[in-house]
Amino acid sequence: MPPSAAIPVSPAELEARLRLHRLPELGPARFRKLLEAFGSASKAISAPASAWRALGLPLACAQARRTAEVRDGANYALAWLERPNQHLLMWDQPDYPALLAQISDAPPLLFVAGNPEILEKPQLAMVGSRRASRPGMDTAAAFSRSLAGAGFVITSGLALGIDAAAHQAALDVGGQTVGVLGTGLEKFYPQRNRRLADAMIASGSAVVSEFPLDAAPSAANFPRRNRIISGMSLGVLVVEASVASGSLITARLAAEQGREVFAIPGSIHHPGARGCHQLIRDGAALVETIEHILEALRGWQQLPFPTESSVVATTHPLLQLLLAAPHTSEALAGASGWTLPKVLVALTELEMDGRAVCESGRWFARVS
Repeated sequence: MPPSAAIPVSPAELEARLRLHRLPELGPARFRKLLEAFGSASKAISAPASAWRALGLPLACAQARRTAEVRDGANYALAWLERPNQHLLMWDQPDYPALLAQISDAPPLLFVAGNPEILEKPQLAMVGSRRASRPGMDTAAAFSRSLAGAGFVITSGLALGIDAAAHQAALDVGGQTVGVLGTGLEKFYPQRNRRLADAMIASGSAVVSEFPLDAAPSAANFPRRNRIISGMSLGVLVVEASVASGSLITARLAAEQGREVFAIPGSIHHPGARGCHQLIRDGAALVETIEHILEALRGWQQLPFPTESSVVATTHPLLQLLLAAPHTSEALAGASGWTLPKVLVALTELEMDGRAVCESGRWFARVS
């Protein structure tokens, strides 16, 4: 979780955070510990090594913070941010994805190429095998088209197979999609999906990563990125996966984060269906149509239905707030007393009904 109060980020503070971000053995928990102990990244960078040791931080962290490699890496990131359509979201700032901020190990920094505003929209993650069958690819594409058409942003890992099919299908119907990388944005992997990523960025979608821009592919990074895929999403749909698939890691993380888990069954003779069958045995919702997903989300959110005794029987509770003034989704959650995921699902339905619209991160009621 982010610190309770936003810290104003000056140019010097931004540079200091980028330096902290590059330190070895400094994950989200230790990053937060430094900010809480010293009040800012700038003060943490200038603090004596003994103060770092007193916090239980590895010696390698304290020693590396003033090296040329760390300074040069921070300067490279600052130059990257000056280019069009490239952004950095920080976990204690208001533009950070609110749903992601709720997980215990939310990334302190999130690099974004493309449109960062879509990260606040209701997302559905779709994941599966890199070596998917043709029927599996077709199924992923069909569900992605339907879900994108229903107003969901489709989120996945930009890997080969199911991920790529889901991203491409969302674009094909004019929808939006988010790709979460296990590398830095300047070390894109796999290169075979580079053109797809460029198309996503150009069309108003986004590619994101918590890793330094020049971070190369590493086996340990991909399970870490899976918590972001699930953390930004209302639920995770596993289309086709073996029992050893990384998609099952994403599903497990989703369950731990309180998200919905959906799985599409397959033939008992197909190895790629066994992971989905395992998830279903473990409690994932068995999905055959998009309606099963929409029904599960509606049941989960438990929206109140207006009655004749309601003060305004024909007005949705959130619309009452939006008619008074535009709100961000996070502000609506605070004003309504609903959880943020519940608000996001409700806003999606209102947008699909033509009763609400999101502009520049704020929601407005549409009055006919």
